[in-house]
Amino acid sequence: MAASSSFLALLCFLSLILNVSHCKTLKRDVKALNEIKASLGWRVVYAWVGDDPCGDGDLPAWSGVTCSIQGDYRVVTELEVYAVSIVGPFPTAVTSLLDLTRLDLHNNKLTGPIPPQIGRLRRLRILNLRWNKLQDVIPPEIGELKRLTHLYLSFNSFKGEIPRELANLPELRYLYLHENRFTGRIPAELGNLPNLRHLDVGNNHLVGTIRELIRLEGSFPALRNVYLNNNYLTGGIPAQLANLTNLEILYLSYNKMSGTIPAGLAHIPRLTYLYLDHNQFSGRIPDVLYKHPFLKEMYIEVNGFRPGVKPIGAHKVLELSDSEFLF
Repeated sequence: MAASSSFLALLCFLSLILNVSHCKTLKRDVKALNEIKASLGWRVVYAWVGDDPCGDGDLPAWSGVTCSIQGDYRVVTELEVYAVSIVGPFPTAVTSLLDLTRLDLHNNKLTGPIPPQIGRLRRLRILNLRWNKLQDVIPPEIGELKRLTHLYLSFNSFKGEIPRELANLPELRYLYLHENRFTGRIPAELGNLPNLRHLDVGNNHLVGTIRELIRLEGSFPALRNVYLNNNYLTGGIPAQLANLTNLEILYLSYNKMSGTIPAGLAHIPRLTYLYLDHNQFSGRIPDVLYKHPFLKEMYIEVNGFRPGVKPIGAHKVLELSDSEFLF
């Protein structure tokens, strides 16, 4: 019985291979990939042999191109061309690959804006454009990518405000926007994202307060890691922050925040890393934070804290010099 099952599985596998080899690639995708090939230059061309990106006869699929069968045709579902020093504008022909689920062009030298046609890629789940030289504002059409789960736009030169349309992405889990030139406030509408786990907007020029960010009831129900560091945020840490019960990392360093630290932070059950350094906080660190069962590291230097209970156990609290104590 086991032998016959294995033989049947082998037949199915061979049948799948034969079907793939006989399927034609959708002309739309062939045209788009050849346009991209022509625009990207020799660094990609040498690995893209033949006219069919999904492979033709004895030729394999182009490097970084993944295809799948839909009906009687093959379509391009993934495009990964990263760390090959591609120079020039974002290849608009990519937006004709309507079956893409993954687009990864990170660590290149792409310039200019993301074209508004990006909204055509309705099946896209992962968009990775980090470590490029992309500029201008993020087009609001990015909010049309309803299946997107991962958005990586870090280490570029995007400017303007973070678009509120990102709140229209119900599946979004990871949002990386750090190391850009964003201005204005972080849209509070992002708090409506039911699956957002990781929010990183550090190293920008953002203003506003945390109270404004979590003003909506039930904000950020799944958020685990939030990086707001190296911006121009003001105000204090509101007690409502303790309602983010899934929070593990809170990174507020290098802002202009002030006020006292609420003891309610100790009620966040899995808070593990707390970064408060280089702000204008005052008062004392609540004793209950030192006794938190999960808290491993707490950075508090360069503030106006009064001396309090010394750290115990595995908790790491950077020491404050006497000149930073306010009695």
